[in-house]
Amino acid sequence: MRILITGGAGFIGSHMTDRLIAEGHRVVAMDNLVTGDLANIAHHRSNPNFEFIHHDVSNHIHVAGDLDWVLHFASPASPIDYLQLPIQTLKVGALGTHNALGLAKAKGAKFVLTSTSEVYGDPLVHPQHEEYWGNVNPIGPRGVYDEAKRFAEAVAMAYHREHKVDVRIVRIFNTYGPRNRVNDGRVVPTFINQALRGEALTVFGEGRQTRSFQYVDDLIEGIRRLMETQFNKPVNIGNPNEMTILEFAKLILRLTGSRSEIEYRPLPVDDPKTRKPDISRAKEVLGWEPRVPVEEGLKKTIEWYRSIM
Repeated sequence: MRILITGGAGFIGSHMTDRLIAEGHRVVAMDNLVTGDLANIAHHRSNPNFEFIHHDVSNHIHVAGDLDWVLHFASPASPIDYLQLPIQTLKVGALGTHNALGLAKAKGAKFVLTSTSEVYGDPLVHPQHEEYWGNVNPIGPRGVYDEAKRFAEAVAMAYHREHKVDVRIVRIFNTYGPRNRVNDGRVVPTFINQALRGEALTVFGEGRQTRSFQYVDDLIEGIRRLMETQFNKPVNIGNPNEMTILEFAKLILRLTGSRSEIEYRPLPVDDPKTRKPDISRAKEVLGWEPRVPVEEGLKKTIEWYRSIM
């Protein structure tokens, strides 16, 4: 197959590129490199099955030739990114998704939208299942990301109903692994790099808020299975192994052997108190559940960060 990946030089996009190239497919990676990095895909540049296009998908997308799939992964995805790039985040979620869907429609291609657990906001339901509509502050600082993804889901389903575009929607929960930027701002790279540098680990509030962490290989497997399944409703892909941020900080200190201390800071605005996926649908529809234990994935990730320091 020939497959376009928007955000193809990003953390998740580059791992999906690896998987598809390994399967023998042709990949067109498109990225404006605002948060992506050419180093993530440099090992494919001489591969005749790989092509890179430097482009912002918030503008009209043109790709010559046939496409079998459009995988829309492009978006700032960390609090630091979308607080610094609020307009770009809204544009890629709205205009970018619309443009990517229009391309899929024109090419007769199937479509994957990478949505997010952030569509649930600060949830009042725990764990979060796909039928829950969420608790989002549309005018808060995080709303630019939350609402962009909620709109992206809405326009994807509109294209599915109106134009018969064959869509898939994956709601991604906290994912970590190699190639996640050092300055990404999310908790896994932040804690690991603070620990490796001997700096204090910055825990917001009292660290009682919970998160569920999945290794990137598990996410890619879930998306790949979704592509092979005729299912158009959203599917949670995440690890239901929930822990508090304070517990996670202590785990990072143990795995890195760091003597860093823990420093407490005020909670950010609208920071979700809980985050845990209900993966019943993924188990039933995809036969999927995470396989990589958190400690095993973290050890691989820590070694990658060591290698680039």
